[in-house]
Amino acid sequence: MTETADADRAIASDTKWAAFTDAGPWEIERDDARWLPLARTLRRQAQAEVPQLTAGRRIPPGFRVLTVVARLTAAVGPWLVRKKLGRHADPSASRADISRRLRTAAEALGPTYIKLGQIISSGEGLFPSELVEEFKKCRDQVPAEPFEVVRLTVEQDLGARLEDVFESFDETALAAASIAQVHVARLITGEEVVVKVQRPQVSTLVRKDLKVMSWLAPFLVGRIPVAALANPPALVELFAETIVEELDFRMEAANMLDVAGMLHELEQKRYVTPRPHPAMVTRRILIMERVHGFNFDDATGMQAAGIDTEDVVRTAMVAFMEGAVVEGIFHGDLHGGNLLVMEDGRTALLDYGIVGRLDGGRRNAFLRLMLGATTNDPKGQVEALRDLGALPLDTDIAAVVTDLGLDREEVLDPTQLTGEEMVQEVQRVVKAMLGYGAKLPKELMLYVKNLVFLDGAIARLAPDLDLIGEVQNISMLFAMKHGERLGRELGINPNDVEFDMDGIKASVGLDSSASGLTYRELQERRAIIQKRMADHVEGRD
Repeated sequence: MTETADADRAIASDTKWAAFTDAGPWEIERDDARWLPLARTLRRQAQAEVPQLTAGRRIPPGFRVLTVVARLTAAVGPWLVRKKLGRHADPSASRADISRRLRTAAEALGPTYIKLGQIISSGEGLFPSELVEEFKKCRDQVPAEPFEVVRLTVEQDLGARLEDVFESFDETALAAASIAQVHVARLITGEEVVVKVQRPQVSTLVRKDLKVMSWLAPFLVGRIPVAALANPPALVELFAETIVEELDFRMEAANMLDVAGMLHELEQKRYVTPRPHPAMVTRRILIMERVHGFNFDDATGMQAAGIDTEDVVRTAMVAFMEGAVVEGIFHGDLHGGNLLVMEDGRTALLDYGIVGRLDGGRRNAFLRLMLGATTNDPKGQVEALRDLGALPLDTDIAAVVTDLGLDREEVLDPTQLTGEEMVQEVQRVVKAMLGYGAKLPKELMLYVKNLVFLDGAIARLAPDLDLIGEVQNISMLFAMKHGERLGRELGINPNDVEFDMDGIKASVGLDSSASGLTYRELQERRAIIQKRMADHVEGRD
């Protein structure tokens, strides 16, 4: 047999339809997955449950309310007293103090609030840096369940003793998060695996907490600055849509196959998905192939191993955008702990509890939103936001464009504004959007959150990447690879589309003659903006 034949045999046959590792501990086909036929029904049922969990209530939903209110009061109360007494002379120290108190309260309240903290931890640039850094501790530093509890859950769901299924099972969790924890193990048949185990009673507790949040949310409207901007009832509904699908691992395993298939369809060879086990997946247990690699934040380790970190970031940007724009499906919870860069430079995507899905008209609206951003079409962007569900269907599009100043001939350069002017501009835009009944659809929230993560990843892995050049390259790639299909779906001639690079440059305060902008240079401009806004806020206090 030739070397070529040997190589072909070494590549697993399931890589012909999905972006799996070349040779996993087993091969999987869709027909083999016992849990797959039920997953779609479970997903519909989960989303149908959201309105019931988030419905307005006059009567407090059970004794859980007392626990939540007591914990939050104990956390925030002393901080408010110190603030009123003027004992927080340093605003940064004050923010760090309240952030620590909120993180401690979230951990004490359990899985639902820890999960909310994890979402905040991925919001660099959207939330105060102190809050983001504090809640990063909720990602994998959450106390693990005792091994006796893990053993009982695994044995109940698999219907067998641990020793009858596993040759070895590490009693110490590899990582522990809000909904579940993961353990390294080896099956009795010899395969190295990761076992994801749901925390006991988490499904019931999350549903109780969502009802409590829905009851509390209306009381926060207009009472604190964050609540005034975030529309707490809508935020609770958004959070509920996200978390309910994480409570059954059969949906997560189905997500793994869907994303693996999507990556293969896009010929995205630089990403892989671990294989879920075709038989050993239940509501509370997910057994999957173990992959090894560098944490996505470990730039030093990757570079020492000869991995091109700029290529890693570039691949991440393209794969994420292609999935959302072309196939309407994307991993919805990118953060450093959910990506491993393998020794060959490929990236393994982990944790598929949250996946964004854009179907039919919503995907078409998302396409139009992306197109409007690159062709400088503000009216088209606002119409697309309406069709995505971010604005009511009867919204006066022309009025929104005018009120937000999107029809200005000159784009504001924030580095030329004072701190007061920047704060006023942000407040003006937020007030106008809230006045039109704006809200953030789940998929758009996940997309923006992932963009924020990628922004931070560029800072760590590729600070000298030319952003303007990358935008041009990605635009050309999409035009050449997907232009005909996307043009057909949008009802336009792709040859007539003109990307407005001057407008993109103007949006970051660059002159049209600028040849490029590295991420490091962008960060310097942001630092100016953040300092002016912080100085204005602290001076006002």
